[in-house]
Amino acid sequence: MIRRGSACGKIILLGEHAVVYGFPAVAIPVRSLQTRAELSEGTAPLRITAPLIGLDAPMTNLPSGHPLAVCIRLTAETLGMAPPGGRLTITSDIPVASGMGSGAAVSTAIVRVLASAAGRNLPAAEISRIVFAVEQIHHGTPSGVDNTVIAHEMPIYFQPGEEPETLAVGAPMHLLIADSGVHSKTRIAVGGVRERRDADPARYDGLFRQIGGLAKEGRAHLESGNIPLLGKTMDRCHELLRAIEVTIPALDRLVEAARQAGAYGAKLSGAGLGGNIIALADPPLLPAVETALRESGAADVFRTDLEP
Repeated sequence: MIRRGSACGKIILLGEHAVVYGFPAVAIPVRSLQTRAELSEGTAPLRITAPLIGLDAPMTNLPSGHPLAVCIRLTAETLGMAPPGGRLTITSDIPVASGMGSGAAVSTAIVRVLASAAGRNLPAAEISRIVFAVEQIHHGTPSGVDNTVIAHEMPIYFQPGEEPETLAVGAPMHLLIADSGVHSKTRIAVGGVRERRDADPARYDGLFRQIGGLAKEGRAHLESGNIPLLGKTMDRCHELLRAIEVTIPALDRLVEAARQAGAYGAKLSGAGLGGNIIALADPPLLPAVETALRESGAADVFRTDLEP
């Protein structure tokens, strides 16, 4: 029997990095990009095939701390079962190392397909808990945003230490996600910020506080449907992310190109040092903004929409 599970990508709208230090963030799902896990059940020991990372091997051959092995083990323990036999194939549309939650989406899809094989439907909070444990292997000190928004598949307001709040969008919202083509490791970006913060806590805590304030402000604009003001909030957030030294010239060029082409606002999204920027614009301007992004070096451009 073949079982299937899937999970969407995500982007952080506002609050990256500051959320690691206890301040809020707003994140939204990117449903147009999906990771898929397909389990062909069988009697042979489980074999994992993941073309994107060049993996095709029995689970028993993976190191015990390999993220995929850990995810399968934790899920099986939660379900009260042994890992199944057969072949687990993982494919994805979500770019790797781009701040779009590719690792969390893989883990979420695996949890869902194993739950399906067990005849169970795990609640989003339980899926998020398992995925967070795997995220700690990927990123060291993850914020918890990726696992939460991908497991819930809803826009969320995330305050560390509190239950995430799902958000209702007050007006149609149209975003372009531009891939800079520069791969970055979240662990490296987060670690660099931590080192600089340890060296100058007063300055960095002040910057984090401002970023957290913009996340609160942006939430209000998102829920009320004030898209132009949400764009301005994004612009201000990008400048603060520049101040904590996680942007690079390739990202700044894309942000400026989107603004010049008529976007309401634009900013990097995710850990920075590469990855993506996001641009908020009205539908009639989306083609012009996309053209400007591609002409300014975007390796690819994706669109995502949220409706009330």
